[in-house]
Amino acid sequence: MEHVPETTTPSPAARVALAEVSPAIALGPLDGRYRKAVAPLVDHLSEAALNRERIHVEVEWLITLCNGATGVAAPVVPGAPTLTQAEIEYLRAIPATFGAAEIAELAEIERETVHDVKAVEYFIKRRIAASPEVLGETGLPAASELVHFACTSEDINNLSYALMVRGAVREVWLPAATAVVDQLADMAREHAAAPLLSRTHGQPATPSTLGKELAVLAHRLRRQLRRVDGAEFLGKLNGATGTYGAHTVAVPSADWPAVSKAFVEGLGLDWNPLTTQIESHDWQAEVYADVARFNRILHNLATDVWTYISLGFFTQIPVAGATGSSTMPHKVNPIRFENAEANLEISCSLLDTLSATLVTSRLQRDLTDSTTQRNIGPAFGHSLLAIDNVSRGLDRLAVNETLLREDLDANWEVLGEPVQSAMRAASVAGVPGMENPYERLKDLTRGQRVDGARMREFVAGLGLPDDVAARLAALTPATYTGLAEQLVKDYLD
Repeated sequence: MEHVPETTTPSPAARVALAEVSPAIALGPLDGRYRKAVAPLVDHLSEAALNRERIHVEVEWLITLCNGATGVAAPVVPGAPTLTQAEIEYLRAIPATFGAAEIAELAEIERETVHDVKAVEYFIKRRIAASPEVLGETGLPAASELVHFACTSEDINNLSYALMVRGAVREVWLPAATAVVDQLADMAREHAAAPLLSRTHGQPATPSTLGKELAVLAHRLRRQLRRVDGAEFLGKLNGATGTYGAHTVAVPSADWPAVSKAFVEGLGLDWNPLTTQIESHDWQAEVYADVARFNRILHNLATDVWTYISLGFFTQIPVAGATGSSTMPHKVNPIRFENAEANLEISCSLLDTLSATLVTSRLQRDLTDSTTQRNIGPAFGHSLLAIDNVSRGLDRLAVNETLLREDLDANWEVLGEPVQSAMRAASVAGVPGMENPYERLKDLTRGQRVDGARMREFVAGLGLPDDVAARLAALTPATYTGLAEQLVKDYLD
């Protein structure tokens, strides 16, 4: 009987439980392998950032209720203390100093409340109760019950998310996206005159320049950046179903829509006057759609550059010590652009889901948006990671101009277009013998190679006016680039 060796694979029970390793191992790549590239988003789109913004909003609402706002008399709530500058600074230091210890404390409170926003309220009230220890004699404790006054959780959450997304977009994503487009635009200008054989449907076509083709992508990307830069970030504070019900019962003398508007705009947001319990999230869908469109154009850049690399038009500058293949030592793979493609696709999937889900809420409120919005960070994270990869990939490219010219010189048939166009113009001008120009060039070039000598021989026998014949005789695939170079100079933003 054949001997079967005992297996040496440990049973699952005998393995180290990775979930129990400390420090904790990241489940996803953004917080693990790619942490460095996306770390700036943690300040804006993490769970801790959400809680910090909640504290910020609650504190500013308390200050407004006590001291009023632009165009709003103080106090909004009769009997509320007028806060001193020292008291305001004390309150604003609560979100400003929100760090590791405070995160842990808030988590402990939430384990008891089993409600994240209520935990924030209690966290702030703890700090207010402790204020005499720092400030001495203070009226802050008398204002404690104005924390979360007349608010539903969504009054706090919608403003917090608006501040988070605005910060992530304006302080992290837009600068990174703008930098990679500027990098692409610089490449376009540098190579504005480098002739390139175009390929439509993958076949040789009218030449362009490498710079002009890169400029097209830079121009498209910049248009999306302008849209994102002009985005509105809306917010509301109007109670449990958007009616100011609790507000008007508690303090009927206040002009609550005016108070709400002044408060929301004081946070640097755009005020939404008509909502249900939630802010409708339409602005989020608009921003995410524009970012997703930027992603898709950047994806187009990645696939085009990948193709140019495969054709040899771009060569990649090797990184010292890096390995392209575990078995083929010659390889320098276009991994930056492949990595970018994958991350752009993941980002777009998340952004599309956010856009589609967030604009719908059953009647006055359902909770689908709560979990959905917690994925805003990964959506922007994968986009930011892709931007980083594209930037690093572009930085390692060199243009093989020799191969570009060899490719052009092997495809003289692309001059069939200007020759037949010149014949058409000559025919209209009354030059005889210009009949059927398209068909004659089609017979000469379609599906077959034509070299320079054959093309010039054909042109010489057409009977074109001398100036036209001379112009065509001097034309080569490398010089048949039209206004490509000028277009880069004139229209690249």
